[in-house]
Amino acid sequence: MSQSKARLVITAVIVEHRPVAQVARDYGVARSWVYELVARYRAEGQAAFTPRSRAPKTRPAATPAPVVEQVLVLRKKLSDAGLDAGAETIAWHLEHHHDTKVSRATIHRVLSRHSMVAPEPKKRPRSSYIRFEADQPNECWQSDFTHYRLTTPDGRPGADTEIITWLDDHSRAVLHISAHRAITAKTVAATFRQAGELHGYPASTLTDNGLVYTVRLTSRSKRGGRTALENELRHRGILQKNGRPHHPTTQGKVERFQQTMKKWLAAQPHQPTTLTELQALIDTFTDEYNHRRPHRSLPHRATPATIYSARPKAAPSTDRAGDTHDRVRTDRVSKAGSITLRHAGTLYRIGLGRTHAGTYVLALIQDLNIRVVNATTGEIIRELILDPTVIYQPTGRPPGPPRK
Repeated sequence: MSQSKARLVITAVIVEHRPVAQVARDYGVARSWVYELVARYRAEGQAAFTPRSRAPKTRPAATPAPVVEQVLVLRKKLSDAGLDAGAETIAWHLEHHHDTKVSRATIHRVLSRHSMVAPEPKKRPRSSYIRFEADQPNECWQSDFTHYRLTTPDGRPGADTEIITWLDDHSRAVLHISAHRAITAKTVAATFRQAGELHGYPASTLTDNGLVYTVRLTSRSKRGGRTALENELRHRGILQKNGRPHHPTTQGKVERFQQTMKKWLAAQPHQPTTLTELQALIDTFTDEYNHRRPHRSLPHRATPATIYSARPKAAPSTDRAGDTHDRVRTDRVSKAGSITLRHAGTLYRIGLGRTHAGTYVLALIQDLNIRVVNATTGEIIRELILDPTVIYQPTGRPPGPPRK
């Protein structure tokens, strides 16, 4: 009842001396409420018109104070450690470490009452995303790299580093993670082989279109080649998948992992000053992430290591292994008498002789077998098998002009 209506009721009963039954009928209220309002007015005066809380005086179903305290302590402990501290994670810790079951909604209300939930802008609805997940471990590996800045001994920002990750799509298990001064195509291939030798090679990979992963979106003159990773995948019969440009959510699992990792690194009291120190911190986090930290996206909040070992692993397809890499390149012989050719991410020089300087040629390539043809006359200038151990492929002829 509004204050104005309450005053009218009191006036009708106290001043006008109208019967309570008539007042209740005229103002559409219960007689018991009229009696209660009159009694309150006689006892309190004008204070009777002040709105009062309708909350119950006792709450038998309220969350016990010790449980509230545990929720707040866990929130602070997990946040200070740089780990996820959301309601679902806190619920998992309460159930598994404190034998207490509390719903996610209850924990969220507790955190909100204590001003421990930061308001966030509206995000894209989850229903708009197309979710996917590999059915088996090693069915698909996701990879990406991110930056992390070292700290100088006096606390100032230091050198920038790059951290590469290989993540299993099915289990979210981290199979390889390492820090480097800079990530190159050779680094990507080397870390992939390290993970493959340790965990078995996957059936497919999923990455973005960075030049260390693929050259499929490079300029037309550079297309047809393969990076070191692409060459490795073809050799082992592994399917390579790349997300669309400007769609990082396709690689969302590894992107989200990097966010979690960098949050944990930034929360450490002693920031790394060298690559060795950074790698030590990364190894500590990887062990925590794989074996102890509950994962919200996995069944029953299991750890990635548990899910990774629960099913048989997928393997590369034998149907794709051994296919040849055929391509044609156009080039012009340099003044030094050579052309360049990139193989598995490495740029090689193929000697043809100074007598062919300035000549336009076609390079017909099938894996390591190369045939160089004069683009004008069709004359075969040189045939060779590329030696990947040396950068310059000599002609084998003695130096100097040809003998007459």
